[in-house]
Amino acid sequence: MSGIRTEPAAADAGEEELRTLAERAGAELEEAPALEIVRWAADTFGERFCVTSSMEDAVVAHLASRVRPGVDVVFLDTGYHFPETIGTRDAVEAVLDVNVLTLTPRQSVAEQDAEYGPKLHDRDPDLCCALRKVKPLEEGLAGYAAWATGLRRDESPTRANTPVVGWDARRRKVKVSPIARWTQDDVDAYVARYGVLTNPLLSDGYASVGCAPCTRRVAAGEDARAGRWAGTGKTECGLHG
Repeated sequence: MSGIRTEPAAADAGEEELRTLAERAGAELEEAPALEIVRWAADTFGERFCVTSSMEDAVVAHLASRVRPGVDVVFLDTGYHFPETIGTRDAVEAVLDVNVLTLTPRQSVAEQDAEYGPKLHDRDPDLCCALRKVKPLEEGLAGYAAWATGLRRDESPTRANTPVVGWDARRRKVKVSPIARWTQDDVDAYVARYGVLTNPLLSDGYASVGCAPCTRRVAAGEDARAGRWAGTGKTECGLHG
């Protein structure tokens, strides 16, 4: 253990206190094992801590279930997911000791098409992500003080400085990225050791799995996220900055 203090009352702390807590924890837990980082978050925030998962794999959900059985795992069902992704969500719910919560946008795909025109994801991917990802997550996280992600620094240049614990200024919450320092080899080793569920598409040429219309397979040597919004210049959906 790192010796960092846990603060059970932190879930009810004010914004400035939470920000200070996040910055201190980020520094003190920088070299800590992923399991210890998750344990700190679960102990500090209790029921006001959740895990978010795109269901590319269940690594962070698995880590959290080891220290807080029954932890909330939040999944965004955009209406555009691959069937394999929905299947992974269902399998995670069935196999792990977690509480999967599925968030959906205010509009169905058909309703969005009626208002904005079909295939908004091709014409304005930023708006599509804002409507189907960013806004639903903001609403879904309203009751939590801290949330965990599976972000890793090696995934792309935009994620290279991801802190293991940081302050999410937009949502005014503590953001925990316990595997930020991991490499793909670390992920693979954890998956193999614990038999963690992964999305079948990862074995079918996809290195990163998002919505079906905006995700393609990657070629050998390409960046892991090269298959996301290919040809658009877009690199992030807006959930992480």
